[in-house]
Amino acid sequence: MTKEFNTQRAENLIAIADQFAQVGKVTVVKAFGSGNINDTFLVTLDSPKEQHFVLQRINTQVFRQPKLIMQNMRTFSEHVHKQLQHISLNRRWEVPRVLLTKDAQDHCQDADGSFWRAISFIEGSQSFDTMRDRSQAKEIGYALGMFHNLISDLPPEKLADTLQGFHITPLYLQRYEEALAKTSASQSSEVNYCLQFVSDRQTFAHILENAKAEGKLPLRLMHGDPKINNVMFDTVTQLAVSVIDLDTVKPGLVHYDIGDCLRSGCNQAGEETENWESVHFDTDLCQGILQGYLSVAKAFLTENDYAYIYDAIRLIAFELGLRFFADYLAGNVYFKVKHPEHNLARAIVQFKLTESIESQETQIRNIIKDMK
Repeated sequence: MTKEFNTQRAENLIAIADQFAQVGKVTVVKAFGSGNINDTFLVTLDSPKEQHFVLQRINTQVFRQPKLIMQNMRTFSEHVHKQLQHISLNRRWEVPRVLLTKDAQDHCQDADGSFWRAISFIEGSQSFDTMRDRSQAKEIGYALGMFHNLISDLPPEKLADTLQGFHITPLYLQRYEEALAKTSASQSSEVNYCLQFVSDRQTFAHILENAKAEGKLPLRLMHGDPKINNVMFDTVTQLAVSVIDLDTVKPGLVHYDIGDCLRSGCNQAGEETENWESVHFDTDLCQGILQGYLSVAKAFLTENDYAYIYDAIRLIAFELGLRFFADYLAGNVYFKVKHPEHNLARAIVQFKLTESIESQETQIRNIIKDMK
């Protein structure tokens, strides 16, 4: 039965992939990547013109308006392709393209009603889960700067906001307070540490949203998930060649991306460590990422943008900790957990990272100032 089911599934996947195959014939479809939201497959074609493309089933539980995501992706990638034709880069840079079906649609649905799409594959590239060294950090920063620069003149209102409330720290604070009011958290030194940590930073949660409301920081387009493994590196040159995973591109503040990139890249201990004492914000990697980022982003950043970079780095680590802690209080309903205290442990990692950032504020602000 299982063998029959698998054969049937393979045939279904080939039939779906075939709808997007404009050149050649589909020979193999196999699971691909380690993303935990969409189901992703690599399709191999028997064509010298195009050897591979990526096939994805969009998780409509997370992305409830998949058609808007496709519309965003087309608007965004077409804009960037035009940009790339007008500028002369002395290195390789690619943007994943949306591939159309044989009847010119940007998606198809199967008999189960699942939503499928196809994206061009960045040949000869690989991604990494952790940052190796300063030179790689510089490339990660360059990639994010390049990404922001190429869309800096695309009006944010041209893209739909597919994740309402995402990265709005005051909203997460509000949800945390609601979770806290409904629960009687078991008293432990860890829980007390988190309660006190959030309590001491209530007003700080509003810093970027206030700056946006006062017109100090402009609404722009942001990536939404610029973690290190969404940057593709050329397997030969080891230089960054693309930023992938474009479902979360939406109007917001570039500061959320900068903060998130540094939060995930400069904590060598990782998000899942149980050894909280080892959590440290690495200012050397921070300098590398910012050096790469600002080498491209200085083309569009304003004086105010620079003024809020430190706050963004501190805020996003705090925000993620707040989200983990609120989810722990609510009974682990959002983030997948391996044990009941998992989200509490994750929250502490982010709060320790926030503390490490705060203790190095002068140094981080000097790094930013020296690069302007």
